[in-house]
Amino acid sequence: MSAREPALSLAPDAVDLAVDFAGQPLKSPLLAASGCFAYGQQFAEFCDLGRLGGLVTKGISPLPRHGNPAPRICETAAGMLNSIGLENVGVDAFLADKLPFLRGLGVAVWVNFFGTDFETYVDCARRLSRGDGVDALEMNISCPNITKGGIEFGTVPEVAHRLTRACVEVSARPIVVKLSPNAGDVVAMAQAVAEAGAAGVSVINTITGMAIDVRSRRPRLATTYGGLSGPAIKPIALRMVHQIARALPHLPISGIGGVMSGEDALEFLMAGATTVQVGTALFAEPGAIHRITQELRDLLAELGIPSARAAIGVLQPLPAEAPIRPR
Repeated sequence: MSAREPALSLAPDAVDLAVDFAGQPLKSPLLAASGCFAYGQQFAEFCDLGRLGGLVTKGISPLPRHGNPAPRICETAAGMLNSIGLENVGVDAFLADKLPFLRGLGVAVWVNFFGTDFETYVDCARRLSRGDGVDALEMNISCPNITKGGIEFGTVPEVAHRLTRACVEVSARPIVVKLSPNAGDVVAMAQAVAEAGAAGVSVINTITGMAIDVRSRRPRLATTYGGLSGPAIKPIALRMVHQIARALPHLPISGIGGVMSGEDALEFLMAGATTVQVGTALFAEPGAIHRITQELRDLLAELGIPSARAAIGVLQPLPAEAPIRPR
């Protein structure tokens, strides 16, 4: 069917939402994003966790972290800023207290992780990958390297390559690298981690921003700067997903950024993402993934697209217009 031919609508129940991410079968392309779904247990009373495509846990570090002081979250136009500070229970408590619940859900479990230098990243990857019930590790490289003056691992391709390679070599699970939008060339970053053995990439992490209370003349976050997420960043996320998909067509991409509806999710699929993560929407609507999943199914049916797989990477360029001739 060409892009200009009318689609024949389907019954929603006939649409197959199953996808395959780097050899991992998922019942749906919709996942809960890291940092927005805690460890899953907190959302059990709001939605049926077994119906998710999967979930990505809070970022886990080798040792527990208390996070940043309050205030550490504020609403912005079309999104929010957060400076949670990667608060988490640490590897040992996660494996002992959180993972047993997750392994019984019957959905894909991706564990987001990070460190402060090469050694802590590698240690975290090694220990987490041996957890029973972990399907993949999502490596957050938007963290400052304390041994290199605070530079982010996610902004220098050569550094990201070496870090990814080191973690891949010790991990018993596939590693999906979560890329920073603050890098100068996101395609070069994706290429670097792919060549280092990453099974895929998550695109994108939050964008650094700030907000000011003009009455108090103070920043709205205790740390001044925070990560911007929500609908405000969706056009940027879509652009980066599309750029990577065009340059590296065989690299699986998990799209992230401002997904609030089924149409948003379909945009990411058409841009080249295989899975789509829902994050900020969950703060206002804890069961948002179920609604978005149904909207995606209905929209695929309306457009005559038989499966989520069939929608991946189908974006077509606008037809060239004839030049306007001067009179």
